[in-house]
Amino acid sequence: MRELEQLANELDPEAFTCRAIIETPNGSPAKFAYDLESGLFHLGKLLPLGLAFPVDFGFIPSTLGGDNDPLDVLVLPEVHLPVGTLLEVRLLGIMEAEQRKANKRPKRNDRIIARLIDSRLYPGIDDLSQLGHAFVDELAVFFQTYKALRGQTYEILNVGGPDRAIAIIREGERRFQAKQAA
Repeated sequence: MRELEQLANELDPEAFTCRAIIETPNGSPAKFAYDLESGLFHLGKLLPLGLAFPVDFGFIPSTLGGDNDPLDVLVLPEVHLPVGTLLEVRLLGIMEAEQRKANKRPKRNDRIIARLIDSRLYPGIDDLSQLGHAFVDELAVFFQTYKALRGQTYEILNVGGPDRAIAIIREGERRFQAKQAA
C-alpha cells in the first residue's frame, strides 16, 4: 500500500488543480494528523471549548513545506468531508506565513487555500481575492489563536493568488523529491 503522503498530487498548473487529503474536517474541535509510520490518522490535539476549525484542513501529498511536513491546504467548507478523504481541489491562493516557538528560529508554515473542483457553493470563485480581506483576516486570527495556545506566534507574510500557490507547491514537490532521494 502506498503511503498517503507519497500519492502523486497530480498538480495541473493550467487548471490550477491538485489533490488534497483531509486530516481535520471543518467544524471539528479535534486536530487529526496523518501518521506516516502506521498509515493511519491519529488524534493530535483538542481545541478549547468553543474553538473549531473554520475550514477543512489537510495536506497536499508528495510535497514538503518549510516546516518539513506536507504543505497544508485549507478547503472551503461545503459538505462533510471525513478524515482521510482524497479529493481534487481548485487552488485559490495562499497565505504565506511564519510560525515561531519561544526562543526558536521561525519556520515557514504556509496555507494553500482551495475549493472543491465541482463546488456548488463557490463555483465562480477562482482567486482568493474574490473572498475578500475579511475572510483572510479571520483565517489569520484563527491560526494566530491556535498557535498562541501552544506558545507559538503565527505571522502572515504575504497573501497570494493561484499562481503563487502553484509556485509554492512546485517548491514543495522539489523538497519532497530531494528528501526521497537522500
